Amino acid sequence: MQRSIFEPEHEQFRDSVRKFMLAEVAPHRDRWREAGIIDRETFLKAGEQGFLCVFADENYGGAGIEDMRFDQIIIEENMRNGDLGFYVHLHSDLVAPYIHELGSDEQKSRFMPGIVSGETILAVAMTEPSTGSDLAGMKSKAVDQGDHWLLNGTKTYISNGILSDLVVVAARTDPDRPHGISLFLVERGMEGFERGRKLEKMGLKSQDTAELFFNDVKIPKANLLGEAGQGFKYLAQMLAQERLIAAICFMGTAQTAFDLTLDYVKERRAFGKPIGAFQNTRFKMAQMRAELDMAQCFVDQCVMQLNDKQLTTEDASAAKLLSSELEGRVVDQCVQFHGGAGYMEEYRISRMYTDARISRIYGGTSEIMLEIIGRGLGLDDRKMN
Repeated sequence: MQRSIFEPEHEQFRDSVRKFMLAEVAPHRDRWREAGIIDRETFLKAGEQGFLCVFADENYGGAGIEDMRFDQIIIEENMRNGDLGFYVHLHSDLVAPYIHELGSDEQKSRFMPGIVSGETILAVAMTEPSTGSDLAGMKSKAVDQGDHWLLNGTKTYISNGILSDLVVVAARTDPDRPHGISLFLVERGMEGFERGRKLEKMGLKSQDTAELFFNDVKIPKANLLGEAGQGFKYLAQMLAQERLIAAICFMGTAQTAFDLTLDYVKERRAFGKPIGAFQNTRFKMAQMRAELDMAQCFVDQCVMQLNDKQLTTEDASAAKLLSSELEGRVVDQCVQFHGGAGYMEEYRISRMYTDARISRIYGGTSEIMLEIIGRGLGLDDRKMN
């Protein structure tokens, strides 16, 4: 289905992003997967082309364009022609907005130029070994020591955990309030800040995921992000965008899997004819096409609502839920159509299958998304009893 949200300038931008991904990212996929990490230089090259934080103010090196469609294009082209392990969306669209929205002028002047150029790679650390989506159960804590904060705790499953130079860390600062959390900017090289092992994952092999340890880390008062004790509120404010970004990623990979498979079923022959000529193949491909178009329309509409600052948590959760579940069904069916080849690591569709399994977990599980949507309908057991 022809998408209607993009203007000519967006399509021109897409061409330049596609060329970048094909030239600077795609050739390194296999090497990065073997190494378990991408090259830092890729962020620098993306920064040189203006593909990091397009929303950032011009005096920080950005384009000053707050239009999620440009970010959407970068994500889609990375999913299709780049590498899923190149977490440009985490850097630009999930973490940088915390600094852009909450940071003081001093913090933005200090960090944003490096973030936009790709010199300063970002991560966010919320998840802990004993907690998942339950941020109220967070055990990491920061104690006010007068001229600094003293941070202690452990975080796990942190994307960009090895590469990151600046980490937005959530920690408890008010032990008497379940939501008494604050956000801190922790810099590479701070004493007591250590990286654990690079975690081995089922998929997303080229994306570095790690444990982070904070042992009596002295955080300058100037590195408190926003107001003390307001971290839970800040995290909640950013969740709609985070889940929409995830949905954009999932739709990009699902569409890519479909395109790869459409080409395959046209060329692969069985019993004297292309397997795409069999009714079962034709019907299932048609079903996927219809579902992809329907879901893409919804995600595109969410992008426009975000631009208008009208995107609700419920709609973003619905986008994340539907796109992740659809991605899972599509890549599974696409592996099936590839037959034995789909089970071989050398085929991209095989790698996409394992990469996609995390989609229904991170950023909030499908069950959490359903809970949020259900509560938005007024079906909240906390209020109905």
